[in-house]
Amino acid sequence: MADLFDKCKTAEGYFGQFRAMGDNYYTRPTLDSLPGTRMDFMGKEQIMWSVNNYLGLAQNEEIKEIAKTAISTHSISAPMGSRMMSGTTTDHLEFEKKLAAFAQKEAAMVFNYGYLGVLGTISSLVGQDDIIIMDKLAHASIVDGVFLSRAPFRVFKHNDMNSLEIVLKRVNRERKGGVLIVAEGTYGMTGDLAKLPEMCELKEKYDARIFIDDAHGVGTLGEMGRGTADHFGVQDKIDIYFGTFAKSFASIGGFSASDKDVIDWILFNARTQVFAKSLPMVYVRTLTRTLDMIMNGDDLRKKMRDNSNKLKNGLRDLGFYVGEGESPICAVFTPLEDRVLEEIGGKMITYLREKGVFVTGILYPVIPLGLFMFRMIPTAAHSDEEIETTIKVFKEMRDDLKLDPSMKGEDLASIRKIYG
Repeated sequence: MADLFDKCKTAEGYFGQFRAMGDNYYTRPTLDSLPGTRMDFMGKEQIMWSVNNYLGLAQNEEIKEIAKTAISTHSISAPMGSRMMSGTTTDHLEFEKKLAAFAQKEAAMVFNYGYLGVLGTISSLVGQDDIIIMDKLAHASIVDGVFLSRAPFRVFKHNDMNSLEIVLKRVNRERKGGVLIVAEGTYGMTGDLAKLPEMCELKEKYDARIFIDDAHGVGTLGEMGRGTADHFGVQDKIDIYFGTFAKSFASIGGFSASDKDVIDWILFNARTQVFAKSLPMVYVRTLTRTLDMIMNGDDLRKKMRDNSNKLKNGLRDLGFYVGEGESPICAVFTPLEDRVLEEIGGKMITYLREKGVFVTGILYPVIPLGLFMFRMIPTAAHSDEEIETTIKVFKEMRDDLKLDPSMKGEDLASIRKIYG
């Protein structure tokens, strides 16, 4: 008979080979606790391109002072209890009202974590008679929310509206309940934007609803940072808008915004919130002020976009293929052919980090086999010097490792397939 823990001694499971070798270089690297454009890794200062601090608010002094005051007044415990019992305060309610106005919806509700917010929202609304249709590249939180709902689901090709319409036609033939289309607004790995105008047309044509997880769009796109849907002018057509506080807001938590009766339903039925302690006051107080900074952050968004364009253009000039999309995310692709991560991908990561440039590498199954991708996050806080140094180090890596970063044939076709 097998023992439950037998698998724990193998190289199976997620990132199994790295876990088995006790890796803490490529996976779970230990970094400086203060997020910024320069962070310490293994005793060496690095230019950081792996932190989602889009607007550079992580070390904002005003937010720090608000946090200090909140801690001195409320400590880290208040309020105690879940929102259903003793964890709702006037601060929570006012913050949610402010978030609703920001998202241009009737109501909003706060979750303690973005991941749990997606799980709770989807699973509370969708039942076994309903059908979920999700984008192939949807975030793990969306996938887990779909599984938690126990509803049947279908998948459409990433950002492929023909594929989405085919699926909608099929499910409408035999549907018993409702249909929910779920997608990201801005895709966090590849940086491309969902085709929201076309998606909204299809959801209306086939009598469906749409849920958008805009973790990487809120704060970075749209008027006052409202996000991807506002960027496209379809915010009013998104039935449930979800944003996280873990990226542009440089904090923790998330929120769903929709019609009041929908939010009320989620409030009373989302297990990830009903059975969880309320978001502590230190976060509610600081996030309320951060929301003001997001809404008034046009200068920061411009600086972020300018930095993103400088980095992208500089790497393209070196021959690297940089992914499409209007988001600040810089997805840099290189071909691996038949060579494995340890041989080429690992060498590239190691080379860059030894030169003081910290990047994260992405492989299959996130992207197609045979490709390697650096997911880089330019922020409003990065300096021209840091961008120029990074481009210089990429050039040295290309030349010293004798890389041909250009994409041809099947590699180029694989990348274009990702972006639909």
